[in-house]
Amino acid sequence: KANFLQRSTMRIPYIIGIAGSVAVGKSTIARLISILLNKMLPDKRVELMTTDGFLYPNAELKGRGIMDRKGFPESYDMERLLQFLNDVKAGEPVVKAPTYSHQVYDVQLDKPLVIDRPDILIVEGINTLQLPSNQQLYVSDYFDWSLYVDADPDLIEHWYLQRFGMLLDTAFTDPSNYYYPYSKGDRQEAFKMAKDVWQRVDLPNLREFILPTKSRADVILHKTTGHVVDKLYLRRG
Repeated sequence: KANFLQRSTMRIPYIIGIAGSVAVGKSTIARLISILLNKMLPDKRVELMTTDGFLYPNAELKGRGIMDRKGFPESYDMERLLQFLNDVKAGEPVVKAPTYSHQVYDVQLDKPLVIDRPDILIVEGINTLQLPSNQQLYVSDYFDWSLYVDADPDLIEHWYLQRFGMLLDTAFTDPSNYYYPYSKGDRQEAFKMAKDVWQRVDLPNLREFILPTKSRADVILHKTTGHVVDKLYLRRG
C-alpha cells in the first residue's frame, strides 16, 4: 500500500534496554548481544549506544552543585534522552546522541553518535529503567525488551576497583586523561580515593535508584565471581 501510494515505508526499530550498576559489565553484555544479533541477523542493522552521554556536562554539574551526585537521576538530562528515544522510535532518519568519554570523565558534545534508522538499537545505562522526575514516561516505555545485569554489591565494588586500576594503567602516558594525576601519584592513595567514591556515591546510587528498577526488566542476568553468569530470571506475563 505504501509503495502504491508512492510513500516511503517507515522503519520502526526494535529497542533493547540494558540496565544495572556501574562496573557490573553492562557494556560487555551489550556488545555481546550486538555481536550475536549481527551474526544471527546479518541483513539487519544493529546499533549500540550508552545513556552516559545524556549526563549533564561536568561544568553544568558543578554549577548546579551536584558534581558529587554524578550518576544520580538528577545528573541526567532525562528530557533530552526521552526526546532522543522518541525520535528514534518515530523512525526519524538521523538522530544524534551525545557521547561520553571515561578518559576525560565528561560528555563530548562535539563528538555525537549518529543513529540512522537501525533495525535494532541497544541502549545501555544505569538509568534505563528509571522513572524521570516530573515525567509521565519511563525510558523503558520505548523498549521492546529489557535486561538487568545483577551481582552482589561487594563483588561489583571489586570490579569497580579493578576497572579503576586498568584506567590508571592506561592513563600514565596521557596528560589530558582525567586519571593521569592519579596514575602519577601514590597508587594506594588513588585506590583509597576510588573506594571512597564507591562507598559515598556509587553504592548509595545503586541501592536507592538502580536496584529498585530490577523488577521492571524482562530478564535479570545474575553474575558471580569472574563475571560468570550463574542465574537467569524471566519476568512472567
